[in-house]
Amino acid sequence: MAIFGSSRDVTTFKGIARELLENVISQQVGYYKYMLGDTQKNVYGEATSRYYIGPVLINCLIERGEFNAARKESLGPDVNRDATFRFLKDHLQDANVVPEIGDVIMYNELYYEVDNVNQNQLILGKDPNYAYSDGLNAFGSSFSIILTTHYTSGDKLGINQQRL
Repeated sequence: MAIFGSSRDVTTFKGIARELLENVISQQVGYYKYMLGDTQKNVYGEATSRYYIGPVLINCLIERGEFNAARKESLGPDVNRDATFRFLKDHLQDANVVPEIGDVIMYNELYYEVDNVNQNQLILGKDPNYAYSDGLNAFGSSFSIILTTHYTSGDKLGINQQRL
């Protein structure tokens, strides 16, 4: 039987993390959800345009990589940048957002497309949804969702903001 990591401990951890993200760090991103059902495909199964819902403002932690320029022979330089966005799972549930590959995050007027979704950060290493012994389903919790992304052009996505 587990001694630590009960629902009271989990509530304390999540309360501290929520206060840090909302009141101390307070970095927000715009989250665009990819609408697969509304995107039209051509004969080859390719989409000429995508449709998104959003943006939804969500607090998160951001780890930005450096801009890297790759030289194209005839088209000029191409800019690459990786970024990692760490969301508190409760914030995503409050915003009714389920992250998936292909979604877009806007931060600092730049767009990042989601490459990978990691949901393996657990409080005390336990997930109550996958407890193999009786009595452990009240201990631990899934804590955060980490998205790895790459920079993409707003023109490519078709969600550029228009100036008046």
